[in-house]
Amino acid sequence: MKILCLCQEDNHRKMLPAYVRAFRGRGVTFSCVDWSPPFDASLEELLKRSPERPDCILHFDSDFPLLPQGLVESEIPNMRFDVDTYAYTRRRMRWASLFDHVSVCHPRYDETFRQGGHPGAFLLAHAVRRDFFEKPELQREFEIGWVGQVDGAIYGRRQKWLPKLAARFHMNDWKGSYSLEEVAEIYRRSCVVVNIGRDDFPRDANMRVFEALASGALLITSLPSELTDLGFKDGVHFAGYRAENEIPILVARYLKDEPARACIANAGREKCLEEHTYDRRVDQFLDHLREFGNQKLAPARRWSKSRVGLMYVDFFAAHGVPSCAQAQFRRFAGRGFSETMQGATLLAKAWMKELSLRRGNSG
Repeated sequence: MKILCLCQEDNHRKMLPAYVRAFRGRGVTFSCVDWSPPFDASLEELLKRSPERPDCILHFDSDFPLLPQGLVESEIPNMRFDVDTYAYTRRRMRWASLFDHVSVCHPRYDETFRQGGHPGAFLLAHAVRRDFFEKPELQREFEIGWVGQVDGAIYGRRQKWLPKLAARFHMNDWKGSYSLEEVAEIYRRSCVVVNIGRDDFPRDANMRVFEALASGALLITSLPSELTDLGFKDGVHFAGYRAENEIPILVARYLKDEPARACIANAGREKCLEEHTYDRRVDQFLDHLREFGNQKLAPARRWSKSRVGLMYVDFFAAHGVPSCAQAQFRRFAGRGFSETMQGATLLAKAWMKELSLRRGNSG
């Protein structure tokens, strides 16, 4: 199996390097493009640059907005790897229509994509690197471990509650920034890891919750949670709260009841390391390709050129590349009334945003 990834190996530092390592560990030849291709390069051009003809083309959700021309004509199966599917879901569904397969990181969104007309959607939830956590036990010196963003409008609950928790319990430097390996060590040195999700998506089963589970610390997270969609149970694999004022009560309770804490934490760790490692995700990826890989499932393969072009305009406009969006728009403008009007609106908004950014930078 040979895979060509349409971003750089170190682009998505949280996830892609771990996936690359797991793919290569399964004997997959995994190649990545460099920084040189134009964002609207042709797929044919990219294939010429590739050291080997791939069996699959992978478009990983990243900050390198390469969307090659010719995806819907490709004889090589292609896949969109979508990470933050809960944000701008409808737009992500439109972009995914250009690809034969689309993996999503959040439970139930695979069903949303399929109901929206994409038969190639499937779930690849967040995961952990097993080697970061299968190490000798460390002294659990922190009563609460915390790693995560705090700044920003979507983290109001974190801004309110983390100082309160830090004033009452012994914590690591919760304002610090850490590498993935450092996160694992902090959690392995913690009795409890508290998760307070984004204000706009509190049920998020993000990477942090899996790292907490794998570390052997007790995870305390909000309910409802996507974890339950993945087979984890409140009171069995983690401890859940429905209001933030329950967090200090739960922390104090489980710090005092070490046997109960250890029982739940060990169950969560065992399930996580058995079912939610990157090795397991790669197996799921490869199983999907073996079953469906030869099927041309991209909805856009059956669309008009103007409708396909509109998806490219939408993608480039959303990713702050109005010049590429404009080039795409010129290819179909006037050939379909609806697509032309929608494309013109997207293009106008993209240029207005670009102009606003330029004014802000010059000021």
